[in-house]
Amino acid sequence: MGGVSNASQSPLSPLPAPDRPEVAARLRDALLGASFTADGLLELLGAPAYAALARSETVPALRATRGDTPLEMLVRLFLLQQPVPHARVADVLPVDACLETGWLERAGDEIAATVDVRPYGGPGGEDWFIVSDLGCAVGGAGGIGSRDEGVVLGVGGASTTLAGITVRTPVGAALDLGTGSGIQALHAARHATRVTATDLNPRALHITGLTLALSGAPAAELREGSLFTPVRDDETYDLIVSNPPFVISPGARLTYRDGGMGGDDLCRTLVSEAGERLNEGGFAQFLANWQHVEGEDWQDRLRSWVPRGCDAWIVQREVQDINQYAELWLRDAGDHEGDTAEYQARYDAWLDEFEARKVKAVGFGWITLRRTGAAVPSLTVEEWPHPVEQPLGDTIKAHFDRLDHLRGHDDAALLEGHFRLAAEVVQEQVGLPGAEDPEHVVLRQNRGMRRATRVDTVGAGFAGVCDGTMSAGRILDAIAQLIGEDPVLLRDRTPAQIRLLVEQGFLEPVR
Repeated sequence: MGGVSNASQSPLSPLPAPDRPEVAARLRDALLGASFTADGLLELLGAPAYAALARSETVPALRATRGDTPLEMLVRLFLLQQPVPHARVADVLPVDACLETGWLERAGDEIAATVDVRPYGGPGGEDWFIVSDLGCAVGGAGGIGSRDEGVVLGVGGASTTLAGITVRTPVGAALDLGTGSGIQALHAARHATRVTATDLNPRALHITGLTLALSGAPAAELREGSLFTPVRDDETYDLIVSNPPFVISPGARLTYRDGGMGGDDLCRTLVSEAGERLNEGGFAQFLANWQHVEGEDWQDRLRSWVPRGCDAWIVQREVQDINQYAELWLRDAGDHEGDTAEYQARYDAWLDEFEARKVKAVGFGWITLRRTGAAVPSLTVEEWPHPVEQPLGDTIKAHFDRLDHLRGHDDAALLEGHFRLAAEVVQEQVGLPGAEDPEHVVLRQNRGMRRATRVDTVGAGFAGVCDGTMSAGRILDAIAQLIGEDPVLLRDRTPAQIRLLVEQGFLEPVR
């Protein structure tokens, strides 16, 4: 998450100089030369110790780096925050330049890192490095936020989720709103001619610049401010992404996670204001929390957020009751490790806030907008808590492409069209053992969203025959003859089922 609204900050350690790209380039070359990469880490540590780092457990990695190789030394230095002998570092890194520019600091005969540097594999095999505050590259804040409100986190589950769902088509201009450590800006730099990254926290902008420089990526335009405030009135984008501080909390104690607005107003404002910042056909993609309020349909609440002139696909991935939610974020800040009375008081404050707003639960999920010129935009709000296959960027783009196709074809045109069964769709028949006919038939995807949908025998037969060679109408005529049904009636009642199978990605139009 990056900061996009008001919060106080406390002093943190000095950061490396942002205006010495030649030193970042030399440091990058040295790290790559020692195989300090995502693949190198996995090979050195092994899968169990590597996975433990994501859980903030460092003991397995410390045990795996007790040797004296350059890679082991770099892992201890930049990931595990262990000081290492100056003489040993000098054999691997440009120490004098790193000391001068603040990447390293000296304490006697030892050298320590001033920032976390985590190897991160790009989608095209790139070797990238995510810079963050000390203690924040491995497994998130680990409670550091309770002491340092301006802290900048490294790679986390939310940031990788957003990177995975983002549509990755070449674009002219991309905006990373609330950039944090610059992960989304780094991804956008692969396919956007111009990248703008904003954050309320100036420290986050500084660190984003370091992340881009150390990763060998083009520089982004860095702007300070909340929400769309740093964006000029005449500026629009082809892609807007944001992993905002979406936590619904009483107050705005922690910049990296607390929005600073009441309830879910920050996420609502972000979504509702994005439409006018998008070019035609452009995408805006966010992670968000939203309230489940007594007496209100949560889907209607989210539909009300969608700006005019935009298609929307909103997926609720998880719901927590208010007690679970408060406990999760109190632990995130390390409050459970402090004074018991203070912890209970903070817990009470969260529940008071929810009670005042009649909130019974909090949802989490993905919001994708696409600017459209269609007279009637499409709004899909659904719950899908099941496993999916990341990355989903291509799946999300294909969803909107299929919506365009369906919107442009009435039932008659749909039956004239040709369709192909999507890859890795299987059929399951459900019924009592030994029964002559199944109770129902389920089509299941093994890729992308991994959906499952129930169909009747006509729908199953239709999908099974779709290979792009015959029109939908001719297939239905053949099915009607096989089952002894009037082909006209079958043509009348089947388009709705075909539309659903196309919308959900089981069938693909052959253009």
